[in-house]
Amino acid sequence: MRVFITGASGWIGSAVTDELLANGYQVLGLARSDSSAEALEAKGAEVLRGDLDDLEALRSGASSTDATIHLANKHDWANPAVSNKAEREAVETIGEALAGSNRKFLLASGVAGAVAGRALTENDASPFHGLESPRGGSENRALEYVEQGVGTVSVRFAPTVHGAGDQGFVKFIVDAARANGFSGYVGDGANHWPAVHRSDAARVVRLGLEKAAPGTLLHAIGEQAIPTRTIAEAIGRGLNLPVRSIDPGEATAKLGMIGGFFAMDIPASSALTQQLLGWTPTGPTLVDDLDAGSYFA
Repeated sequence: MRVFITGASGWIGSAVTDELLANGYQVLGLARSDSSAEALEAKGAEVLRGDLDDLEALRSGASSTDATIHLANKHDWANPAVSNKAEREAVETIGEALAGSNRKFLLASGVAGAVAGRALTENDASPFHGLESPRGGSENRALEYVEQGVGTVSVRFAPTVHGAGDQGFVKFIVDAARANGFSGYVGDGANHWPAVHRSDAARVVRLGLEKAAPGTLLHAIGEQAIPTRTIAEAIGRGLNLPVRSIDPGEATAKLGMIGGFFAMDIPASSALTQQLLGWTPTGPTLVDDLDAGSYFA
């Protein structure tokens, strides 16, 4: 099977590319730079030059392959409207290219803000619809294409997909701790974050490609609910810094754009995903990765 991947050289995408190639798939990876193209070619993947704004490249990649995995995102935190628009247009372009083909279309989604007071499950529909909502309502928009003969599967990733080399949210929190001279959690730190190791997340994507029916929601979640104070304490150990509470009103000032997100309580379960895919997380925990020191090198 030949699979088109957007974000194929990114943090999650490169692991998915490796996972697919190791299991006999051919990969066509979207690359916006020479360095990304060279990295993909070195692994044995094909390259399609373009980015999320190049809708013709997205259309070509989806139309010319047996399945599409959409993992790229602009992540423009200063101007989320830009990210939302690009995400929605990319999903619509791919969905229209695949309409009537019954080919698989896996896309990345998230777990934040969907439910309150309990762990999010795969049975919980996303409340986000329309361009102005998070990710431009891309999960629900993509699922609409199931009725048009597209095998849409949404893969909801934990807010931290961790591992050596991670430049994502946990790295932002580590950087803030260095700048502040202490490792902070918001309020009492009893709110929870889910997490997943990068290798486990890549396996969810491959198994979802192989086993998930159209319309399925999958959770790439290895740990359901880690208290954010536990995360801050592990960062404090790694940096040899004190650990202290940050007033919720100062979260953004002390932690930057990640502050409000780190204050959220967003536990999420993957029990149904594990049962459906026969998948068990085996990678290190988030605290294991922090204690191993790679985030502090």
